[in-house]
Amino acid sequence: MNDKIESMRPLSSALPGALAELLRGAPLSPGKVAFAWRAAVGPALERETSVRLEGGTLIVDAATRQWASEVRRASSTILRRMDTLLGPDTVKELQVRERRT
Repeated sequence: MNDKIESMRPLSSALPGALAELLRGAPLSPGKVAFAWRAAVGPALERETSVRLEGGTLIVDAATRQWASEVRRASSTILRRMDTLLGPDTVKELQVRERRT
């Protein structure tokens, strides 16, 4: 019985892969891109940014210079996560801008 318990993995370890499979199978839309963005960066960064995909460029409008810097700093990780969620080469580059208010 202990062998079965030890070989079980927590559900949370399967969720990222399952989420990626579901997202990749759905048609590309602004809602899908926004959902993938939130999954890739988390709720705090998602609240301070807005995104849209134009061609292969993900345009990120950040609320402040500091948030724009944070996105730039994490851009390689973000791109890797977006590739996992949306499929390879969906997002080819990230363009970060500070929102004009």
